[in-house]
Amino acid sequence: MLENGDLIFVRDESDMGQGIQTSTGNYNHVAICLDGMIYHASGQAGVVCQEPADFFESNHLYDLYVYPEMDIQFVKEKACKHLGAPYNASFYPDGEGFYCSQYMAEILPIFEIIPMKFGDGEQEISDFWREYYRELGLPVPLNQAGTNPSQLAASPLLECKERNLHDSDF
Repeated sequence: MLENGDLIFVRDESDMGQGIQTSTGNYNHVAICLDGMIYHASGQAGVVCQEPADFFESNHLYDLYVYPEMDIQFVKEKACKHLGAPYNASFYPDGEGFYCSQYMAEILPIFEIIPMKFGDGEQEISDFWREYYRELGLPVPLNQAGTNPSQLAASPLLECKERNLHDSDF
């Protein structure tokens, strides 16, 4: 089921997951499968390469997408080049390291850069993001150039392969 080059879009119930999904859409994380390993920018560890068993968690839902034109060797070379980079917790475009969709857009440069949103449908900046950035001591990067997992998944260049998978499906 999981094949080389699959893009893995994640939904989960964590506070951060819900904060991202409320502001941007269906997904809060994105990763890619390359040669049987999962590459992604993790909030805990920065840019990593993991065994699938270490990546998939039971309380998450996963959708798989493919980019049919992907040059997998090129993408893997770029993915490996950034291993060990820190996680960009500020989500600022010039922040050190990468957040998940920023990493995907770097290694698979087919995605548009868009103004970032932090609202919840009622406020331009949700209470979750106000508190998150207060703790970082930074202003919210509203409308700064960026990406998010839901926006990447909506790319017309991607094709949805499978939806609503659980860890037991892998």
